[in-house]
Amino acid sequence: MPIGAERLKKRADFLRVASVRRKWATPGLVLQAACGTAEQNSGRVRVGFTVTKKVGNSVIRNRVKRRLRAVAQDLIPSNAMAGWDYVLIGRHTTINRDFKDLQTDLRTALKKVTPSQNKNNRGQL
Repeated sequence: MPIGAERLKKRADFLRVASVRRKWATPGLVLQAACGTAEQNSGRVRVGFTVTKKVGNSVIRNRVKRRLRAVAQDLIPSNAMAGWDYVLIGRHTTINRDFKDLQTDLRTALKKVTPSQNKNNRGQL
């Protein structure tokens, strides 16, 4: 992951992000977002990746995660809000979707799940 973004690895973090219910589904991926907790909120963006077994066998799931990591590496540092946690969920169409379309999907989802980036509501839900 690039500078300014860390990885979500603990199951509790994934469940916390899912419980906020701030998500957006696109044809290539699903994005969940939550404002980081106070003790973890150092102004850094944290990103997690997951793909269910319904998508395919382990080879397919790993390929989907690699594609999601590549898209996130390109777009998260410049488009994500500092102090937020994001979970990217792979879908059946992620494996065959054009990379430019995946980038567009992630840009759209980031705009939809995070509040406007003006000073009045930065980091608030």
